[in-house]
Amino acid sequence: MQRPVFAVVGHPNKGKSSIVSTLAQDRRVPIGRMPGTTKRCQRFPMEVDGEVIYELVDTPGFQRARRALDWMKRCQPSAAERSRVVAEFVAAHRDRGTFADECKLLTPILEGAGILYVVDGSVPYGDEYEPEMEILRWTGRPSMALINPIGKADHLEAWRDALGQYFKVVRVFNALMAPFHRHVELLRTFAELHEAWRGPLARATQLLEEERARRRGRAAGAVADMLVYMVTHTVEKKLGPDVPVEPHRPGLEDRYRHDLVIREQQAREQVEAAYEHAGIERHEPAMNLLGEELFSKRSFELFGLTRRQLVAMGAVGGAATGVVADVAAGGLTFGVFTAVGGTLGAAGAWWGADRLIRSKVYTLPLGAQRLVVGPMKHINFPHVAFGRARLHHAAIAGRNHADRSPVDIAADATAALSELTPTHRKALQRCFTVLRKGDGIDTARAELATEIEAIFTEDDRGATA
Repeated sequence: MQRPVFAVVGHPNKGKSSIVSTLAQDRRVPIGRMPGTTKRCQRFPMEVDGEVIYELVDTPGFQRARRALDWMKRCQPSAAERSRVVAEFVAAHRDRGTFADECKLLTPILEGAGILYVVDGSVPYGDEYEPEMEILRWTGRPSMALINPIGKADHLEAWRDALGQYFKVVRVFNALMAPFHRHVELLRTFAELHEAWRGPLARATQLLEEERARRRGRAAGAVADMLVYMVTHTVEKKLGPDVPVEPHRPGLEDRYRHDLVIREQQAREQVEAAYEHAGIERHEPAMNLLGEELFSKRSFELFGLTRRQLVAMGAVGGAATGVVADVAAGGLTFGVFTAVGGTLGAAGAWWGADRLIRSKVYTLPLGAQRLVVGPMKHINFPHVAFGRARLHHAAIAGRNHADRSPVDIAADATAALSELTPTHRKALQRCFTVLRKGDGIDTARAELATEIEAIFTEDDRGATA
């Protein structure tokens, strides 16, 4: 089958490279704020499992479109001859400097690429765009216009009216914010414009959706592994006979706390790698959702279960009545799905790390001692850890590769999430209970990964609504 190739063309500095980066899912595409960042045509293949399913060509912007069109019009071609005249223009000026950018951007189109014409819907329409649109129409290649609002989309209607006179299909496509399903929709729409590409693009959309599902699965597995570690992890220190334990307890608890924080960060990196965002810069908000706040009262307020949910989870997990009553006294809420700035419960300060982390001392032969910290027994803790992981996943899964700003977890994802259903909460708690008991850990891990993947899938679908 013929591999689809799309030439992304337009005025300088209108977001062409951002479109390429998003549709190729490639963070290596150079993106700059100054005009002229793209000096030559660069090809970026979209690969799935080593197979190139389509290719994007990032092109320089038009520089002298009106003069180029004047040259072509002097040939007085009929409609049937216009594509030939465009080719003659490129052949005549390829090695000259006057129309260097026009020749570069037209070459892949003349070689068979489809056209994605990009404009910025945040700036007013002007007639200076008409010569370049006319030249593209003369090529006779299948084409689509994309309105990419770099700022406020204040001029969409004027652009739609103008573009509709040159292109059969006009779409608004924000390269930084368009969700995944919009990428797929563009490919399906273009398939209707070029019959020879219907089969290849149908396969491309299928492979993209399958790859998306695999990425969710890898992310879910990474989060499941993190939660297994957090629920079962312990650290210990051997002490001699008659050695006081208390001086050693704070340091061991700090080590335990540090281990869990580091493991959380490792899971974040694995999720980012699953979505091809490895090495992305994270902006930690004031609440510090992804740092030492793993143990804080704020994290429990944002991600913990409510009193009613805790009682229900206690029944599911077989927790002791006294433990459930103590936990419920915190008055915590699943606040990430309501108002982040809500008032802390009266006993909120009770949730500090010093009260979450428990330690025990065991007597060894010959009077030696073993100080053990962990595992975390708090019924709410794994729910908090998962809530934080879910928020991070939503931010990363919904992030386009053209967005080079630091990821802001709270700002990027909070609005996209809905509260977990009771069915999901109970399924998670069953897995956490098995992990705490220490039997059937492999089975519990597999069930946990399956449940998390189902939650991530629902989140993904919710983001497209």
